[in-house]
Amino acid sequence: MPQQHIEFDVRKIREDFPILSRQLNGEQLVYLDNAATSQTPIQVIDVISDYYKNYNSNIHRGVHSLSQEATNKYENSRQKVQSHFNAKFPHEIIFTSGTTDAINLVAHGFETILNENDEVIVSALEHHSNIVPWQMLCEKTGAVLRVIPMNEEGELVLSEYDKLLSDKTKLVFVNHISNALGTINPIERIIEKAHGVGAAILIDGAQACPHIRPDVLALDVDFYVASAHKMCGPTGVGVLYGKEKWLNTLPPYQGGGEMISEVTFEKTTYADLPHKFEAGTPHVCGVIAYGAAIDYLNGIGFENIQQHEKELLTYATEQLTAIEGLRIYGPTKNKTSVISFNINGIHPYDIGTILDKMGIAVRTGHHCAQPIMDYYKIPGTVRASFSFYNTLDEIDKLVSGVKKAKAMLS
Repeated sequence: MPQQHIEFDVRKIREDFPILSRQLNGEQLVYLDNAATSQTPIQVIDVISDYYKNYNSNIHRGVHSLSQEATNKYENSRQKVQSHFNAKFPHEIIFTSGTTDAINLVAHGFETILNENDEVIVSALEHHSNIVPWQMLCEKTGAVLRVIPMNEEGELVLSEYDKLLSDKTKLVFVNHISNALGTINPIERIIEKAHGVGAAILIDGAQACPHIRPDVLALDVDFYVASAHKMCGPTGVGVLYGKEKWLNTLPPYQGGGEMISEVTFEKTTYADLPHKFEAGTPHVCGVIAYGAAIDYLNGIGFENIQQHEKELLTYATEQLTAIEGLRIYGPTKNKTSVISFNINGIHPYDIGTILDKMGIAVRTGHHCAQPIMDYYKIPGTVRASFSFYNTLDEIDKLVSGVKKAKAMLS
């Protein structure tokens, strides 16, 4: 998928993000919580404002001009998402309220497919949203949940994955990139192995899509999910890519308007894809803004994003590991711009609180990945996650802040 993009200039790019000029506690904001949510450029903010100022309307059912304009822009976003992920058909793109909603949609659908003693495989690196829905699914169906273990490097033990696979395996669910550690999983191999035993596979791409442009056709993945708010878009919008054959097989997730063909008190028939899975009034503005965010990211260029973020990760890793007593968790070389760390004898929450006083925004806790923390026998970590609009100067401020926090708390 060729990309056309501007020359990368981080200082010029930062001008697109109004929030980055804000001060907190008398200090210039250093935003390093991008794995939780990315910031939004003015180009996307303007699209949101324009929607409410000029053509705010419900879609698909209206004959008036505002409705038609909103419908056209909404469906144009669907085509942008289709192109971005290289899906075969636009109706393979289902808009949801987020990654979690998309995962639950698939889990709900498989309630009618799984049988008792069928097996479902997840990995030890998953976010809670890619664990809990499958636990609930297994409780309802009698299926058995299996877990691919991890190692000290923060990598999945693929030899154990091979042993877990069997003709009982019906579903495999793995994240593309770990939100807690930044590990990039070898999903190509994981997908191929799942298909080898006839299992369907869902990849959670929430953490990958800000850094990588996935090609769902090349991956031959059955389902791929992502969130707009981690891709410079608004909250409350996500996407489910599903192969046409699977989306036609799964029953509707919710009932209501839009997802129907005909309704009588005797029987209801359902709409064709994608509307079958999009009950009710959608987040019209959010979907349109998501399309604008995808345009923005592709304008920057994912090769540029990856190169800049790699520089940030390498520099931050070198500087932080030089601090005595600091440990980085998941130090695998195959990772993206996330660093999870602790300092001996200091609770991560206390470090995060002091950094906040210096205007530095990081995340502390278990990051909705408690099994990872249990593996390392820790309550949580300090997580600094970088985006293409971050700078080496901000890394220096982070390192200086961590040193100060250590001195204050030791």
